[in-house]
Amino acid sequence: MTNKTLLEQFRTFYFKNYPEDMETQIAYFSVFGGVDWQIDTSLPIELLIEKLILQNFEKIDAYMEQLTLHNHSYKRLLQALATGDRRIFSAFNKAGFNNGNGGEALNYLQEKGLIQLEYSREKHPREKYPNHKLKREDARHRISHKVLFTFPFLRFWFYFIAPHSKDIQAGDFQSFFKAFKLHHNSYTSLVYEELSEILLNYNLRDEYIQSSGSYWDAKTEIDILVTTRKHHIYIAECKWTNHKVNKKELHKLKDKCEKLGIKPTKIIFFSKRGFSKEMLQLQGSELTLYSSEDFKALLKSNSTYNTQGLIRFL
Repeated sequence: MTNKTLLEQFRTFYFKNYPEDMETQIAYFSVFGGVDWQIDTSLPIELLIEKLILQNFEKIDAYMEQLTLHNHSYKRLLQALATGDRRIFSAFNKAGFNNGNGGEALNYLQEKGLIQLEYSREKHPREKYPNHKLKREDARHRISHKVLFTFPFLRFWFYFIAPHSKDIQAGDFQSFFKAFKLHHNSYTSLVYEELSEILLNYNLRDEYIQSSGSYWDAKTEIDILVTTRKHHIYIAECKWTNHKVNKKELHKLKDKCEKLGIKPTKIIFFSKRGFSKEMLQLQGSELTLYSSEDFKALLKSNSTYNTQGLIRFL
């Protein structure tokens, strides 16, 4: 569908709309990212959603139908991927698919450019302990890759709009706004995590990064794990919440590292609303803290916007 990266979309959104601050930029981008619309970010996001999306539901829905070839299975999988934990096998289960028809739907969505895979870095117990007899649950464990949506707006549609499409089509927006109010922050967290990884990689560009991405296994998840040729390990957590990150979160992340047998070179936190005084005092060679305004660094190398490759349907 497009080869426009998330960073390019982020820059395009900023230089087209000029939000007042980076918190606004990230919040509005998580909804409207990838769409070729002029967005007045001084207006409440709920008002913009109603005016630009809900009141134009039929036109946008017709576009989504074209993207998915009017195939109910493709739409069902997109909704399962948007609203679940992004793991392919759990999305298949949620959508009622087996590996055969689920794989066919997944392949189409990839080829169409709607999604991309994020490959797991977990090692199967057989690989970790080749000479040991495994417990049944370990032997049966399946490593599952995850999925990322190409455009934030596509995920927004299948996360919030599709589940309430009948009500929205009937002109009743109440159930949508109730869900949006409850889940807006948790929804935005994934886009924030993706952008945080981009910012971290930008700041580590002289380190010769070997691998970067989230880490997950059967028991533990870490938002960002970066390894470099210098054998450095960077562990990061991203908190898109309305409270400051405190020392308790640091202890939780250290516990995760200990369980995984990881000794990080540095621990990093990204926080929507900043950090407690105690956390700020701990900053140093082993701890780095990023707030929303630090994302301005992602705008430095571009002073114009390019709308080529964005979604156009209105």
